[in-house]
Amino acid sequence: MVKRRKALGRGLEALLGKKSKKYNSNIFKEINIDKIKRNNNQPRSNFNEKQLNELAKSISTHGIIQPITVRKIDENTYQLISGERRFRASKISKLKSIPAFIKNAKDNEMLEMALIENIQRENLNSLEIAISYKKLIDELKINQENLAKRVGKDRSTINNYLRLLKLPPTIQKGIIKNKIQMGHARSLITIETSEMQLEVYKKMLENKLSVRNVENLVRKLSKTKSYRKKISTKNKDIEKLEAKLSSFLGTKIKISGNSTKGEIIVPYKNTNDLNRILELLDII
Repeated sequence: MVKRRKALGRGLEALLGKKSKKYNSNIFKEINIDKIKRNNNQPRSNFNEKQLNELAKSISTHGIIQPITVRKIDENTYQLISGERRFRASKISKLKSIPAFIKNAKDNEMLEMALIENIQRENLNSLEIAISYKKLIDELKINQENLAKRVGKDRSTINNYLRLLKLPPTIQKGIIKNKIQMGHARSLITIETSEMQLEVYKKMLENKLSVRNVENLVRKLSKTKSYRKKISTKNKDIEKLEAKLSSFLGTKIKISGNSTKGEIIVPYKNTNDLNRILELLDII
């Protein structure tokens, strides 16, 4: 039995309007898989290889249960709109053809459809949802409040996801790799500086802290003098640069000084760690 996915929003019709005629064409046919090219604007970037191979085995045994969606480019070429996992798994299982719905869609319309299909999936990580919401806002040229109404979510929910995009790259990677949950990330967002966010993130991973523990830790930190001092004295641009360098070099970078001179402190644990950093800087 095929499980029906529970939509995260109110669906395509809600986003585009019930009277929209953009996607009325709904031709169904088997298409030569070699005639389909991937969508470079595919919002989802994280595909689990083990799960893809498991899906490929299922497809080899049972075939494609849910068709993919494509648009026609010319007589011999189609472009994928949604169903990338099924498409990839079908190629792994060496299918010659694949069932597909063919829709008429321009470039910007195709991106909308891919994004909408993407946020209705249940197995997206929080950052993928955040990126999809951001792209929808940019693509549809609407604000958070209007997007919230169209997808049937509270504005605060949309805002909480979008704020994830302001976290340092290291923490964003942690979300993608499922090292931390949305609850952990929401606590980190409330911390004013990138430096402190990275400190708490590191402590969180080392001690395997629960969401509740992280919330308590952040609450305690906000009351300490050292935390308030870091908030009041750190330049925002310097914080961003520190966070980027720390993420790139894998160590906590400290930058001090003014607009004309200063210093960058790059700590290392041992000789091997120093050599690793020097290699990243292309010095040795």
